[in-house]
Amino acid sequence: QVQLVESGGGLMQAGGSLRLSCAASGRTAGTYAMGWFRQAPGKERDFVAAIKWSSGSTYSPDAVKGRCPISRDYAKNTMYLQMNSLKPEDTAVYYCAALRRRCVLSSSYEYDYWGQGTQVTVSS
Repeated sequence: QVQLVESGGGLMQAGGSLRLSCAASGRTAGTYAMGWFRQAPGKERDFVAAIKWSSGSTYSPDAVKGRCPISRDYAKNTMYLQMNSLKPEDTAVYYCAALRRRCVLSSSYEYDYWGQGTQVTVSS
């Protein structure tokens, strides 16, 4: 089992920045990739970004690419999501997830482990 704990969420004003963290513990060896997803009230869980754990290669949709870079500290088993130029539409619960095999990184259904989520609220 892998345990994931997110932190860093909060109430922010539009235009601000914050950094989300996801600390992994347990049987982390063999992790293929980790990702960030977000879910706003009444909406589906959307892919934000993913990172291949060994190589550090990153993937994100064009809508957030550059504005919300993903990174990881391999030694600390921790993943980060730096969120810049925050917008009210970024308001959501942000989840981190871990994947143990080669799959489509943008599909939430492929991920094996999930954190409890951290709330990000952006006011205009």
